[in-house]
Amino acid sequence: MSTKCKKRGVLVGCNYPNTINELSGCVNDAKAMREMIVSTFGFDSKNVELLTDEPGSTYKPTRANIMAALKKMVVAAKEGDALLFHFSGHGVVDLIDPHQPSKKGEAIVPCDLNLIFDVDLGQLIQQLPSGSSFTIVSDSCHSGGLIDKSKEQIGPHSTLRGIAPPVDYKARGISLGTLFDCLVTAANVIIDAQGLLAPRAVDNAINTGTDTMTGIGSLLTTIFGNNVSLKFLPHYERDILNLRSLTEDEGILLSGCQANEFSIDMPASDKTGGKAFGAFTYTVLKVIKDSNGALTNKQLMVKARNEIIKLGIGQQHPCLYCSDENADAAFLGHQPNTTTGA
Repeated sequence: MSTKCKKRGVLVGCNYPNTINELSGCVNDAKAMREMIVSTFGFDSKNVELLTDEPGSTYKPTRANIMAALKKMVVAAKEGDALLFHFSGHGVVDLIDPHQPSKKGEAIVPCDLNLIFDVDLGQLIQQLPSGSSFTIVSDSCHSGGLIDKSKEQIGPHSTLRGIAPPVDYKARGISLGTLFDCLVTAANVIIDAQGLLAPRAVDNAINTGTDTMTGIGSLLTTIFGNNVSLKFLPHYERDILNLRSLTEDEGILLSGCQANEFSIDMPASDKTGGKAFGAFTYTVLKVIKDSNGALTNKQLMVKARNEIIKLGIGQQHPCLYCSDENADAAFLGHQPNTTTGA
């Protein structure tokens, strides 16, 4: 190629501080991943966006900011570029309408609780130029379905057996009931503090729909207007028909767990160098460090699964979803050193 390919990244860490959903290791995950990709994989720090909700952060990981950063990265991408989206935080999954299985979806939870669904990520991936790659590393619960139609390379059908995690570990997932209650509280706070929402509109949103996720969608559109997931927009049924399904070679998903599992948030301990981390991110970084980055996507995930077992976490099974070609491709385009026997 006449021009050198670039590597670009959007890294997100949501700890949800001072809330009932608070986690400990997500900001550390994002910062450690930034250090790793710059030092080992040749990313220019100017092409890496870091969004965290730590105190003092001026670039919070709201849905609007995350989506804007991802769109900026995709628009700037050229043929041969390698793109990375790393998310550490809560995840949810549900059937929005049990009578329409196509509405089933996995979502990640930004700090403002305004969900980003698999279909939103798929819409971005479809815009990538040919020959570029988009890798998602998601350390969140239910993250095994964030790229629709991707081929399972390592997943539920290759599950390893293990033991349950220690009781002091926390899952990175929010129940739909808790999410709904948090949004009701947020809407009422906005009414009391700013008067920007009509109480009647909030009441209508609370009483809309026959299931919790429909109510969540109504509350989100009441609070954020049209700045919500495609799943919740009134023209979703029409637009989804115009969105082609992704092919198996579009997008690479390294998920912290299967779609029906929880990802673990580990507290600070001697085992993790005195810092809190997500179990998945911690093992991925450890494997990369031990291998000097010289790994294919499939090799990385096989080793990460084994490392999670060593941590005593046997009910979390990291997964890889991508084409056969991408499974054997170097992680983030970092060419393995064949002399090391990776």
